[in-house]
Order: sequence, then structure tokens, then C-alpha cells
Amino acid sequence: MDSQPIRLLPRRLAVGAATLSLLAASLFGQVASAEVNSTGLAVTDSEVTVGILHSATGTMAISETGSIQAERLAIEQINASGGVLGRQIKVIQEDGASDWPTFAEKARKLLVNDKVATVFGCWTSASRKAVLPVFERENGLLYYPTFYEGLEQSKNVIYTGQEATQQILAGLDWVAKEKEAKTFYLIGSDYIWPRTSMKIARKHIESVLGGKVVGEEYYPLGNTQFGSLINKIKLRKPDVVFAAVVGGSNVAFYKQMKAAGVTADKQTLLTLSVTEDELLGIGGENMEGFYASMKYFQSLDNPNNTAFVEAFKAKYGKDAVIGDVTQAAYLGPWLWKAAVEKAGSFDIDKVVAASPSIELTSAPEGYVKVHDNHHLWSKTRIGEVQKDGQFKVVFESDLIEPNPFPKGYQ
Repeated sequence: MDSQPIRLLPRRLAVGAATLSLLAASLFGQVASAEVNSTGLAVTDSEVTVGILHSATGTMAISETGSIQAERLAIEQINASGGVLGRQIKVIQEDGASDWPTFAEKARKLLVNDKVATVFGCWTSASRKAVLPVFERENGLLYYPTFYEGLEQSKNVIYTGQEATQQILAGLDWVAKEKEAKTFYLIGSDYIWPRTSMKIARKHIESVLGGKVVGEEYYPLGNTQFGSLINKIKLRKPDVVFAAVVGGSNVAFYKQMKAAGVTADKQTLLTLSVTEDELLGIGGENMEGFYASMKYFQSLDNPNNTAFVEAFKAKYGKDAVIGDVTQAAYLGPWLWKAAVEKAGSFDIDKVVAASPSIELTSAPEGYVKVHDNHHLWSKTRIGEVQKDGQFKVVFESDLIEPNPFPKGYQ
């Protein structure tokens, strides 16, 4: 079956829409589970089991909670509109607890013990790298939602966030042109994604933009002391602070920046890692005027996003916010549903084979399409932080083809 566009259902319609499951069962002929599943997955004639694997606790919970909420919303909507191949989706959720060995352990449980048909999960590159051997060894399927450094491609992963060329290079190009920036101070949390991202950024700054990196520093996850770093920034006066601090550390970093007088009227800052989710803890007033490079912002003005935001707030409360990774996580269940229905099967190999060229014309970010390399075509957008914790979109690129192995940056 061809891929299906997203159908967003406000909460008030969800109960009524659940009756569509009987119609869907008839539409798909309620194909017997033996015919759509030959690999021992947790699929019955009425139900299919999937996994959600994120950090619900620990320093990364501030970022990953939105992904859990978005995936559950998508699954609820899919179930209300008939499920997948006439089957309702059952969720087993595990907590990676911001600990990479725990992610690997929980991934193995979901694949080997629970025999889930797919997993929606991870956030940091460290967690993804920890589970990747498990997914490849057990032939599982992971939908990974976070913008990341690229330099990876796996048969067993669909990457629904941006890779480096779609976020880092495009963001640097914008700030170099818009702010006439020549000097850059690179900072990040101390693990795979920030270090690799800054390696790519340095190469682009020096080799393509003709700029200079005047500082580069990394701090442990959960670090809350940034006084020394802020003093160095004030001393070296870079044209741009290019930041990839993640998780709870963001709260301390930006509040301390504000307290030290490092504000947007004096210092240009472009972040790769602060979304609306993090701004809830940071406070928009502590980042007002700084910029972020993402593919999605909650403030996007299109009918798809309006419906998505309405449904999200109806489920999680009027004060709930939606960041880039949250939206990318929301795409996962819809892309999986489309691939399963195109394949006519839950079998991992068949779903993987059906995934390239799957497109969603009703994605909240606009339009997405799965590339042969398992990444998504998407746009780069630059958002300016507003005092209310939202972003004003000040730049939007054309659709960018994903290239996880850019020549000259490896």
C-alpha cells in the first residue's frame, strides 16, 4: 500500500475515531499474522507490540520527555484511526536513565525478550552508538529522532532528525553571512555528538568560511559550573559562540551567561541543541535574542503544524511545548506505519526495503521523504529565541538532501 499522509486528530475526536479500527480491519482484510510476520515478532491478529526507549530519568530527561510524549501521541492517533494493517499498537516503554550501558541492556530486552516489531528511541549519539550493535546483531529496527553528527548509516536505523550538513554547515553559512562572522568559540558537552559536530564545524569555519576558531571546550554531561568558560568568552570576544551543550547543563550555562552580562545585544550565539523543551527549564528571558539551527520550531505557521500543536496541547496541557526532536520523534510511528503498509508485512527486512521513498506530505515541519541512506530530506531553519520561550523563524532553506558522509569532513 502507498504511504499514508498524517491525519491529526484533536482529542475530542479520538474516541469517535477509534471506531474506525473495525473499518480498517475490513479495509486491510485482517490479514492473518502468519502472513505478515514470519520472524517471530510480537504480532497477533489484533495487536502489534513496539518499544519506546528514552531517558525518563537522569540529566537527559529534560530533553527526552518530549520524544516520549510525541511517540505516544502518534501511536494513540494511529490506533484511533485503525492501527497498522488492522492491528492496534501496544507499547512497552523502557527507561535508558541517561546511562549508555542501560540503553544497550534495555534495547536487548525489547528485541530479544519482548520481540517488538520496532523501537522508537534514544536521544544522544552515545546512547545510539551503545544500542546500534544490538539492533544490528538482533536485526531490529530503530527510529532515531535527534539531530546528530552524521558519519553513520545502518540498515537497522531510520534517522528522522537532521545530520550535520543539514544543520551545522547550513547554520554556520547563515551566521557567517548574516553577522559577517569571522571568529568562533566552540563549546559542547563531552561526548560523541558535540565533539564530532565541532570537528566538522572547525573544518567548515577554517576551510570554507575562511574564519578562525578562537576557543574550543567540552564539559561533562550534567556539569553546572561555567564561570571559567564565560570569562574566556568575554576575554576573547568571538563574533559567534557556537554551542552544543545538552541536557540539564543548559539551564546552568544560559542562566550564568545572563548573570555575567553575556546577552544577545553584546554577543551572537548560535546553538545546535536548545529547543523549546530545554527553554522550559532555561527560561526564554535568559536566552532572548540568541539563535538556534533546527529543522522545526513550534511557531511554524502551516496547517499541518497548527493541527499537531493543537493535538499535543490537548493531550499534555496548554503549557506543553514542542521542540525539534519532539517533532522528529512524532514522525517515527507514522513513517513506520507507512513502510509496514507499503510492505504489507511487519517483517524487519521487508519494512526496511519499503522505507526509501516513503514520504509524508502532512508532517508538522512540512514535507519529509526517506532517502536511500535512511535519513530524511528536510529544511534548515534558524530561529531567534523570544522572551516567551518560543522562536521567531528568521531563515528557511530549500529542501536539503541528506548526506551523512560529506566529502572532506570525515
